[in-house]
Amino acid sequence: MNNMGGKKRICDEGEGVWLGSSGLIMMILVVQCLTSIGSVSAAAQIPAMFIFGDSLIDVGNNNYLGSLAKSNYYPYGCDFRAGPTGRFSNGRTVVDMLGNLLGLPYVPPFADPNTTGTRILWGVNYASAAAGILDETGQHFGQRYSLSQQVLNFETTLDQLRRMMSGANMTQYLAKSIAVLEFGSNDYINNYLLPSLYSSSYIYTPPAFANLLLNRYTQQILALHSLGLRKFMLAGIGPLGCIPNQRASAQPGRCMDYVNQILGSFNEGLRSLANQLNTNHPGAIFVYANTYAAFGDMLNNPALYGFSVIDRGCCGIGRNRGQITCLPYLVPCANRNQYIFWDAYHPTEAANAVLAWRAFNGPPSDCYPINVQQMALI
Repeated sequence: MNNMGGKKRICDEGEGVWLGSSGLIMMILVVQCLTSIGSVSAAAQIPAMFIFGDSLIDVGNNNYLGSLAKSNYYPYGCDFRAGPTGRFSNGRTVVDMLGNLLGLPYVPPFADPNTTGTRILWGVNYASAAAGILDETGQHFGQRYSLSQQVLNFETTLDQLRRMMSGANMTQYLAKSIAVLEFGSNDYINNYLLPSLYSSSYIYTPPAFANLLLNRYTQQILALHSLGLRKFMLAGIGPLGCIPNQRASAQPGRCMDYVNQILGSFNEGLRSLANQLNTNHPGAIFVYANTYAAFGDMLNNPALYGFSVIDRGCCGIGRNRGQITCLPYLVPCANRNQYIFWDAYHPTEAANAVLAWRAFNGPPSDCYPINVQQMALI
């Protein structure tokens, strides 16, 4: 751990993050350094993590799909040891860091042909850029694994796992593992808010659309439960109206308030769904991660976290560097850990570190009814 000019660099293994010296941030990345990067820790708190979601946590699945939504080129991954891997950030994702805090190595992408055999034992990442809860969401980008397809892909993984462990061991393994689900952003950004390509905003009011999403989401969550998973982290949607892509269309210095407002029905409904699922399934635990509040706190109090740039991407073109996202070999900003946003849509590694820590160790206002660390102990 090095100290320079009031900022500290955590980890000197080629994947350090420079951040302000607030106590919260120091705790985040000190914990990351206590676990080995890229290898199974002897102190692994859970057997595996199974990850379902979109580009916020895709670690390379779209590299293997016929999709326009890819990030397997520089400067994506410019601060990641392996370089551009298909992660939509300059460095690690939230789930990379969450896994690290749980003592797990990087969870590999499902679509990678090498994700077989013992490599799947600590979990698999099914997340796919442009994916949504609705099958049609993001279809203008080409191929992607929608939520329903990701559940089918998980079943493929189960077939492989059954060949490696007995039925009783498998039941225990799945019950102790954690499923992370992060969906909904694309159902708004790449569906509801694109009336020229999708009819959903003509058919549904914002509350009705949120209800549609939650009903479909519930079906797939229950499908995963029926397959044996028992610990679920359900991440809410962050303040999409404040991402550079949306700010580029807003009044100067403002977020798109309407976009943030319509997310309330979904996030409130997802929190209520977690309550309902916990009541109806006493042998399982469903946790709601309040991404909106955690991200909002960074936007409202950036200096507390070492950020100084909250309204534009580190890499991108146009107003707020958000009209055209990060293109191949575009030169990114130099002071990346002072930026909350990496490109038009996605957080920097530094912002991901804050989100991971708050999900792992936060109070009920961040993670309800318990946090991920507490869930791992059950």
